Amino acid sequence: MNALRYVLGALGLLLIAAGGRLLAALPDPLDVLVWLGGALVLHDGVIAPLVLCAGLLIAAVPARGAVRGALLTGGALVLVTLPALLRPGAPANPSVLPLPYGRNLLLVLAVVAAVTAAGVLVRRMRRSRPRG
Repeated sequence: MNALRYVLGALGLLLIAAGGRLLAALPDPLDVLVWLGGALVLHDGVIAPLVLCAGLLIAAVPARGAVRGALLTGGALVLVTLPALLRPGAPANPSVLPLPYGRNLLLVLAVVAAVTAAGVLVRRMRRSRPRG
């Protein structure tokens, strides 16, 4: 097990060195560093507290497993679509955003919520039905 740790540690250091080399080769590496700093602030200042608050709110919900799954699915959907939605200007390729992604994202999130609610209701109905 120790050998595997050393191999993975060495591989990580090699990848860090390769990333540093690529960063140093950029004409203006400050832009990348600002972007990375912004991502760090966004994660630690916004996303992590929101996730913690959602966890505290879900803790008292009886169907917290289903709600947790729905929130994870919705979060993944939002993360996938946000870059295309927030990109300024018209896309160079017209096939990038051929449909109204904002509206469609809301529709898909509504479907996720409806399927989750239906699953929770079906589970409750099965549990409350008398067995015979």
